[in-house]
Amino acid sequence: MIQNDFLVLLAMLLYFIAVLTIGFVFAKRSNSSTSEYFLGGRGVGPWLTALSAEASDMSGWLLMGLPGVAYFTGASDALWTGIGLALGTYLNWRFVAKRLRLYSERTGSITLPDFYSRRFRDARNIISTIAALIIVLFFSVYVGSCFVTVGKLFTTMFDLNYTTMMVLGAIIVFLYTLVGGYLSVVVTDFVQGLLMFFALAVVVIGSIVWAGGVDATVAILSDIPGFLSATQLAVPQLDAAGNQVMQNGMPLFGQPAEYGLLSMVSMLAWGLGYFGMPQVLVRFMSIRSADEVRKSRVIAVTWCAVSMASAIVIGLVARAIMPVQFATQSAAENAFIVLAITMLPSFACGVVVSGIFAASMSSSSSYLLIAGSSVAENIFRGVLRRDATDRQVLIVARFTLIAVFLLGVLVAYDETSSIFMVVSYAWAGLGASFGPLTLVALYWRRATWQGALAGMFAGAGTVIVWHSLIAPLGGVFGIYELLPAFTISLLVNVVVSLLTPAPAAEVAAEFDSYMQPLPEGVPAALNVVEEK
Repeated sequence: MIQNDFLVLLAMLLYFIAVLTIGFVFAKRSNSSTSEYFLGGRGVGPWLTALSAEASDMSGWLLMGLPGVAYFTGASDALWTGIGLALGTYLNWRFVAKRLRLYSERTGSITLPDFYSRRFRDARNIISTIAALIIVLFFSVYVGSCFVTVGKLFTTMFDLNYTTMMVLGAIIVFLYTLVGGYLSVVVTDFVQGLLMFFALAVVVIGSIVWAGGVDATVAILSDIPGFLSATQLAVPQLDAAGNQVMQNGMPLFGQPAEYGLLSMVSMLAWGLGYFGMPQVLVRFMSIRSADEVRKSRVIAVTWCAVSMASAIVIGLVARAIMPVQFATQSAAENAFIVLAITMLPSFACGVVVSGIFAASMSSSSSYLLIAGSSVAENIFRGVLRRDATDRQVLIVARFTLIAVFLLGVLVAYDETSSIFMVVSYAWAGLGASFGPLTLVALYWRRATWQGALAGMFAGAGTVIVWHSLIAPLGGVFGIYELLPAFTISLLVNVVVSLLTPAPAAEVAAEFDSYMQPLPEGVPAALNVVEEK
């Protein structure tokens, strides 16, 4: 849509240079040890922790996927998903963050799989190995969703080839993750979180003004059956090819579908995923002090609630302004971009759409780094070569980045992919595999390593089976797969733990004391591990 516009390209180029510079600035410190490269030396402040957690979590899904859902089927799906995520954000920061920060330091863990194995004294690192493999599987899908965002962004803006632009954007993300490590990702995420917030604010205010104000927008959208309802779902009439039918220059809608309690609970279940999101949980592990968690929680929840509300409003207002612009939900995910192009001067447009690239970069870089750390630290050094040096571990981590990068490109190759749908699958897989495990590890003294292992398998397996075989049956089975998978994983974890021998006395003693400060003069377990 924009061809050879120098100012747009200049704004985006300046942004790319800035994030790559951050990577190089932090390269020396990040490469000094695996603790620095994977966890920033547990020295990250509350603002960086909060905004990097949210920016890495939301990705292009926030700026493209969520507005696309609101544009195509109205408020209900997007609204209940947003409420679920806001609640999940608060509960995760409230009940997991401080405990995971303290327990991971007490056990000397620098990755999430590492924490799971050390928490249960899994000397053979079976838990961490399976956890690392699950992370690689679902993070490859997640990375693919970010690359889809990048491809759609450049295709929509410059009418360029989707595949070429998707690969080019993916390479930029890969380079600064490869060079800089965790600190570069966190600092860049902080900048990108601010940029995403700014971009949403500019577009949501501008689009409402463009539509003639709130009252005019509501009047237009109220004519679409069920579009603004929280208890009904707007139903676009589609042709055989899946495109929305138009008549007299306007989109056709059928009678709205009832959005019952089961549908609401299904969408609220998105919030359960937070308890198992490695890209968020690792931020809890890296915060400078457990006492700073409360401040981070306020910042993170505020950012999350305002940003999601803005994204939903953008999708709704876009339908009022551009009622026939997008014929499919996948195409509707470009609403944010088209609004920015239409409303803003060239340089400002470049800055705002960089927010989309920012979202994709912040998320995919986190996914790449966590996948690399999981394989290198938990499989290579944890199982295959226990005497591996930090240098060797970092080399393996970077080869893992390459592998996940290539898998992500493969996932993103299909231009018609829906960002919302790709993200929902990966979110369910990670949330069901690790969410129940995180909660029992932090809150249940009787949990065993056998229960942890069985729960992970049950969660991941249920997501795959439910998504592929059960959900297509429809009806009550059409609920979001995270809800049944999370429930089954938690039940399996509890039942297997009760059927297996109780944890050893030293495991129980550590559990009873991990919330208490270490005695003066006793080094943190992380330092003990590194000295060995």
